[in-house]
Amino acid sequence: MTDPRPYYRLHIFCCTNERPAKHPRGSCAALGSVKLRDYMKARAKELGLEGVRVNSAGCLDRCELGPAVVVYPEGIWYSIKTFEDVDEILIDHIEKGGRVDRLMLQPDQ
Repeated sequence: MTDPRPYYRLHIFCCTNERPAKHPRGSCAALGSVKLRDYMKARAKELGLEGVRVNSAGCLDRCELGPAVVVYPEGIWYSIKTFEDVDEILIDHIEKGGRVDRLMLQPDQ
């Protein structure tokens, strides 16, 4: 038996984890991740990106670098700060298949 085809072509997980104020690691929610996730969901729909799902995620364990976003199945991680960052990822990576080097997180970060 073979695996079924994926239900979504790509999954984008946006950390929306919230820690208490003044937590030493901070949190993506404190850095505006909820509004960025909401914008990403609406913008992906507006762009007509087929087979793409934008989801909230709990802690992705890269709090100090956040708001953190990861695109699967490629496993490409980004740090986003603005709506423009979101647009760049959706257009250059999700729509065109490229990468946004300036926003990418590396495994050793």
